[in-house]
Amino acid sequence: MRRYIRILGLSLALLSAPLVAGAQQVDVEEFTLPNGMKFLLVPRHDQPNTVACGWLARVGSANERPGITGVSHLFEHLMFKGTSTIGTRDAAADRAIIDKLADLRTQLLDLQTTVQFKRWKQGEIESPWDAANDTPEMATIREKMRQLQEQQHDVVVKDEFDQVYTSLGGSGMNAFTNNDVTFYFISVPSNKVELWAWMESDRLGDSVFREFYAERDVVHEERRLRTESTPTGKFNEQFDSMFWMASPYNWPVVGWPSDLNALTREQAEAYFNIYYRPNNLVGVLVGDFETADVKPMIQQYFSRLEPGPTPPPVVTQEIKQQAEMRMYAECDCQPQVEVRYHAVPFNHHDVYPLDLLSEILNGRTGRLRKTLIEDKGIASSAFARIDPRKYAGSFSVSIEAKSDADPEQLENAWYGILKDIQDNGVGEHELQKVKNQAAADSYRRLQSNFFLLLQLGVSEALGDWREINDGPRKTQEVTAADIQRVAKQYFDKTNRAVAVFHRSADAQPEDPELLALDPQIRAGVKRQVQALAMVTDAGQLEQALGQLEAQMAQAPPQFKSAMEYMAKKVRERIKELKEGGDQ
Repeated sequence: MRRYIRILGLSLALLSAPLVAGAQQVDVEEFTLPNGMKFLLVPRHDQPNTVACGWLARVGSANERPGITGVSHLFEHLMFKGTSTIGTRDAAADRAIIDKLADLRTQLLDLQTTVQFKRWKQGEIESPWDAANDTPEMATIREKMRQLQEQQHDVVVKDEFDQVYTSLGGSGMNAFTNNDVTFYFISVPSNKVELWAWMESDRLGDSVFREFYAERDVVHEERRLRTESTPTGKFNEQFDSMFWMASPYNWPVVGWPSDLNALTREQAEAYFNIYYRPNNLVGVLVGDFETADVKPMIQQYFSRLEPGPTPPPVVTQEIKQQAEMRMYAECDCQPQVEVRYHAVPFNHHDVYPLDLLSEILNGRTGRLRKTLIEDKGIASSAFARIDPRKYAGSFSVSIEAKSDADPEQLENAWYGILKDIQDNGVGEHELQKVKNQAAADSYRRLQSNFFLLLQLGVSEALGDWREINDGPRKTQEVTAADIQRVAKQYFDKTNRAVAVFHRSADAQPEDPELLALDPQIRAGVKRQVQALAMVTDAGQLEQALGQLEAQMAQAPPQFKSAMEYMAKKVRERIKELKEGGDQ
């Protein structure tokens, strides 16, 4: 549960990571070990005695297939469980329990996919996975598994991987998984880079994936909190699957529930042996170190990893949409609309005019605010977002209604704004203003070791880290004619999908402080607040609060209000727990 709270600072950072348009050039030393693992090193001494360290695997949900969706995200959890050295008091006893659990789980799965599937298809039971529908034989197997898991608790050292780091000055250890990349990172003192190299190479070479089935249940709970229990989560998931018809972006990063239920250790290990080998990994270090000092450490520890097969390419491309798609939903939320268009992937030359178009629409002086909020008074918030992924991309406009304004009215107002740009273009002064703002924002992002680490890693995973240096020139070369061209080329009726949300009759009023946050990050913050209700350890929350406050100090200004709101809610939950609110 701690990871749900820690991830807030990261999720805010990633909203701005894909595109960089500043003037500063980042000097990166790049080298590759004989086993194929690449490293990007950026020595910077303006933040003394700290180094942001991370490594990424070029794998995400897009590399999965039906039947094993969610496996990439599950590994994000499992990789924190330790190795034969860390996370256990008795490695041999631990391994014996792991093997017995795997055997029992195979027996249970066989019954679920034969006996229970037959009963389900015939309408005898509502779900083949629900333990309430177990046969006596299945119930016996589950009880044996429960007893083994209890035994395993006696040999497992909970969170020892984290404890080793924090006891020696490390902070902010975390990871994230998205459609295209899995990224692990931490900040350590400058004299602990060797510790990082040993710890990370050890878990890459010797992860035992302990508590596999228990952690899979944790993922189910995460899905419930982030998707099924949020006002628009389940609808957004459905909208994504409607929008991406052929692309592997069709399924959610957390995976489909039935795939999580059926996933086995053998399937997971086979996947790991393809995508988590050094020839598919990239290490990134940014901070107060000397290259000559850290390279021998990197070579000593990460060279131990054995390369694997070349991962298969993702070949399924999104097919051209032939007609507009629409989804209507009622939810416990403000009336709102999202209009999403198929666009371009990372590194495509049209990313830059589309990005600047989003900036022309956004902000306090942007066209969305001026028209929908100030002039017409029908919206409380509106923003545009480009999402250039590795294999495809999208451009979306999301608008929340003021009071009970009609979502269809919001949608039509957007089309009016769009038509004006398509017919009349944008002015040179307007364009130059957003170019200047983009440059200033990205320059600020480069000042933090942590945020630079994220940008380097994500850019490398999606295409090439050099994009953070090449982007400024490409952005400045965009013309007003380019903006008008992409507005005509991509924003066609047959290329769009529309999600319309009406407020349900029993909807609860929103927190005014939450509504005041940037709409691009409001949903994520809301999920984090809801997750707090599931945390019952005040000490764990206090540790998470300290990490959040540390990240807040490095966060770009536009994200601080959201992080302050989250910190406030964490403090409230700590107070509630200490006063016995959950007793």
